[in-house]
Amino acid sequence: MFPLQRGRRLRVNESIRSLVRETTLSPSDFMFPMFIAEGENYQVEIASMPGIFRRSIDLTVREVKELFELGIRAVNIYVKVDESLKDNTGKEAWNPNGLMQNAIRAIKMACPEMIVMPDVALDPYSIYGHDGIITDGDVANDATNDALVKMAVSHAQAGADFVAPSDMMDGRVLRLRQGLDAAGFHSVGIMSYSAKYASAFYGPFRDALDSAPREIMPDAEPFEVPKDKKTYQMDYANRLEAIKEALWDVEEGADMVMVKPGIAYLDIVREVKNAVNVPVTVFHVSGEYAMIKAAAEKGWLDNDKIMMEQLMCIKRAGASLISTYFAKEAAILLNK
Repeated sequence: MFPLQRGRRLRVNESIRSLVRETTLSPSDFMFPMFIAEGENYQVEIASMPGIFRRSIDLTVREVKELFELGIRAVNIYVKVDESLKDNTGKEAWNPNGLMQNAIRAIKMACPEMIVMPDVALDPYSIYGHDGIITDGDVANDATNDALVKMAVSHAQAGADFVAPSDMMDGRVLRLRQGLDAAGFHSVGIMSYSAKYASAFYGPFRDALDSAPREIMPDAEPFEVPKDKKTYQMDYANRLEAIKEALWDVEEGADMVMVKPGIAYLDIVREVKNAVNVPVTVFHVSGEYAMIKAAAEKGWLDNDKIMMEQLMCIKRAGASLISTYFAKEAAILLNK
């Protein structure tokens, strides 16, 4: 007679398992991060991220069309800025004819229904590789916010659907909302990187954009530059702080909040999901991608199985949207 309840009855075969499956994935759950470079017909693979490329705008547009055909509905875009355009003000970030602005226009013209979420942070434009303006040896919060507003408005003018502030400055969501509204962009959303941790998982991403913090330059100001981003990105030992940051951002007008990184922070994803009333995005970051690719290349792990398991676990933890370098691969598998 014992046991009356047998969990295995619901696991007998795939048909039954699919009937009772609590979490499902589709291509529309994914956002694809893309790296854009100057030039034409230019494509270079990023050594630490096999299968991920820096592309010129023309090839980026072609890739966006393929992504849309696969069912992916959002891209998160980043630009590789020429060294000659970098300084401590980040002014190239709001150049109306800058690489980012031109890329947004080209994508929206070629694929109007693709949701474009450009990155809002100064590190690709900074001579120091930091997410803001360096003053007196640290990132100046409020001066950086002023620059971020100009950057976000320029993205909206180019056609962005959302802006995605990844800088972790205090109060920047409110400033961005006020700036966008004042410029007439009431419908442009904000996807805030609310719980962005100071993580070692970002290494390959910084290779892609050359955006790691740098030593002081020979002709730079005579002050010490912070060696890392720990004064503004979160301490990975903290949990309650993530909830607080996400709630603040929602109060300031964020339409979506993000937790970054992904797999190593699924407890934070669930905590934030339980605390807020807006969609939660999770960034399955470059280091997480690179580890799977490296292990798969060695034959230690099955790339497709691990990829799908991790993406499902992120969704199960509470993600409404997953920003992942696996988006295209996963969409192809899901469409079979």
